[in-house]
Amino acid sequence: MSAFAVAFVHEWRKTRRSAALWLVVAGAFFTPAIVTVARLFTHAKLPALYATDDFWLSLWKNSWESMAIFLLPMAAILATSLVVQLEYRNNAWKQVRTLPLGNATLFFAKLAVVLVLMALFLVLFDVAVWFSAFVPWLMVEGVPWPGSAVPLATFTAQTALYFVDGLPIVAATYLLGLQSRNFLVPIGVGFLIWVAALASVSSPFGVWVPYAYTLLNYLQLNPSARAVAVTHDIHGLAVAYAIVFTAIAYATFALQPRKG
Repeated sequence: MSAFAVAFVHEWRKTRRSAALWLVVAGAFFTPAIVTVARLFTHAKLPALYATDDFWLSLWKNSWESMAIFLLPMAAILATSLVVQLEYRNNAWKQVRTLPLGNATLFFAKLAVVLVLMALFLVLFDVAVWFSAFVPWLMVEGVPWPGSAVPLATFTAQTALYFVDGLPIVAATYLLGLQSRNFLVPIGVGFLIWVAALASVSSPFGVWVPYAYTLLNYLQLNPSARAVAVTHDIHGLAVAYAIVFTAIAYATFALQPRKG
């Protein structure tokens, strides 16, 4: 097994001592659970709702609204902060930095754990969206199963784009988390930038705020939502921001003394 694989396994095991994994699971099922409960309360409307041709697209759009605006950015901020702060909380950076592993291995193994958590978050959310359709159909008599097939290719492609659009948030939070022993600093700064992103999303400057891309992506995918004129490739900008933030984070990490 390569040094990176060994480091990744050890970093993944550390998540058991944090709330990061539970946060991912709970956050992924939060919105679909609310949708499920709401539809069970209005079960009389379900037969007509399930018979529509655009059932899956409508469910997908409604489920992703809160996810793109709030849950995905907040999950990226919180999960990244929790993973990084494991070392500070346990005063373990000294032990980590004395391991016979290169800076790049240590740095990218921990970052890879965060990215896997984010990917798991999105996959679980997609599964939860399907369950939000399955549970009412199972529990309410007379509700037909949707006649249209689940557009898996479309949903998979859109989920991948949301993952890309969340990368700058992960990278920026990773950078802040490595520089601060205080758990609240990356969370507080991330929250403030997220609020700024919401405020600027309808302006010409919104496209340059790296925390705005998940919301901008949602608005682009849903023409019925509030119109936002975006002439730039937000996914390319998201990747560019993520690379810059990651490079700065690695440079500062590598320049720190190995003794911690």
